[in-house]
Amino acid sequence: MRKIYKHKIATLLIFVLLAASMPVVSYATSTQDKLNAAEDEKERLEQEQKEAKEELKELQKEQKGLKAELAELNQQLADVGEHLEDLEYQIGEKELEIEYIVTALAEAKETEAWQYESMKVRMQYMYEMGDTLYLESLFHIDSFSDLLNFNDYFEQLTSYDQSMLDEFIANREHIESIEVQLNQDMAVLDGLKLEAEAEKSKVSGLIGQLTTTIQQYAEDIEEAEAEAEAYEKQIKEKEKDIEYLKKKIQEEILLSQAAANATWRDISQVKFAEGDRYLLANLIYCEAGGEPYVGQVAVGAVVMNRVLSSKYPDTVVGVIYQKSQFSPAGSGRLALALAHNKATASCYKAADEAMAGVTNVGNCLYFRTPIPGLTGIRIGGHIFY
Repeated sequence: MRKIYKHKIATLLIFVLLAASMPVVSYATSTQDKLNAAEDEKERLEQEQKEAKEELKELQKEQKGLKAELAELNQQLADVGEHLEDLEYQIGEKELEIEYIVTALAEAKETEAWQYESMKVRMQYMYEMGDTLYLESLFHIDSFSDLLNFNDYFEQLTSYDQSMLDEFIANREHIESIEVQLNQDMAVLDGLKLEAEAEKSKVSGLIGQLTTTIQQYAEDIEEAEAEAEAYEKQIKEKEKDIEYLKKKIQEEILLSQAAANATWRDISQVKFAEGDRYLLANLIYCEAGGEPYVGQVAVGAVVMNRVLSSKYPDTVVGVIYQKSQFSPAGSGRLALALAHNKATASCYKAADEAMAGVTNVGNCLYFRTPIPGLTGIRIGGHIFY
C-alpha cells in the first residue's frame, strides 16, 4: 500500500526543489510558476487518486472472492461436522452391537459347554451301568413292542444329545462370525472417523488462515479508503489554491501595467548602500549564473528598474527582499551565496553596469522561463517583460 504521508513528504520536497531552482524573479511570474506547479500537482494527485481507487476496487474484489471461499469452507466444515457426528453415532451403535454379541457369544459358549458336559455325564452313566441297567430294564418289559420302544428311546436320546451339541456349536460359530464382522466394521468406522477428524482439522486451519487474510484485506481496504479520501481532500484544496493563484495573476498583471505607467526616477537619484553591489551580484548569480553575460545584465536591469519605479521600494535591499518577489531571497539560496560570495566576475561586472543605469531590456520589471502566450524580450533562457 502506498502511504499518504510519503506522498505529502514527496510533495513538500517537490516544492522545496522548485523553490530552490525557480528562475522567476517577479511576483507575477512567481505566481504563474506556483499556478503551473499547483495544476501539475493537482494532475498528479488526480492520477494517484485514480490509482488508489483502482487499487481499492481490486482489494474489494479480492476480499469478496475470499469471503465466498470462506463461506464454502464453512459449509464444508459443517458437512464434515455432520459426517463426523454420523460416524460417531454409527460407532456408538456398533459398540452396542459388539457388546450385545460378546454377551451372546459368552452365553452360547456356556450353553455349548453345558450340553457337552451333560452328554458326557449321560454317556458315562450309561457306560458305567452297562448291562446291569439294560437287564433290569428288560425285566420290566411286558411285550416285544415295549422292547422296541426301549431301544428306540436310547437311540433317540443319544441322537438328540448329538444334534443339540451340533446346534449349539453352529450357533456359537455363527455368533463368532458376527463378532468378527462387527469388529471389522468397527475398524472401518474408526478409520473413517480419523479421516473425518483430520479433514475437520484441515478445514478449520484453512478457515483460520483465510479469516486472518480477510481481516488483513479489511485493514488494507480501510487504509485505501482513507488514502482516496485524503487525495480527494488534497485535490479540493489544490483547486482552491489554483483558483486563488489565477485571481492573483490577474491582480499582478494589473500591477505590472500600473508600474509601467508610474513615475520613474533617474539613476542619478539613487543612493547606493555599501553592500548593494555585493548583494546584487550574488542575486544575479542565483538567478542567471548559468546564463550568458547579456542575460546577467538583464537580470540586474530588472532589479534597478524596480528601484527606479515609484511602485517598488527605492533601494536595492528593499527591492530584493520585498516579500515574495525574488525566489532565491525566500528560499535561502541567496543567503548561501552571500555567505560564500558565490558571485563570479561576470556577475559583478553585470551588477556594475546595471547600477550605472545600463539596461538591455528597456523598462521590463519581470522575467521568467518561457510559457505559452507570454511575449517579451527573449534573452538566454528567460523572457523579460
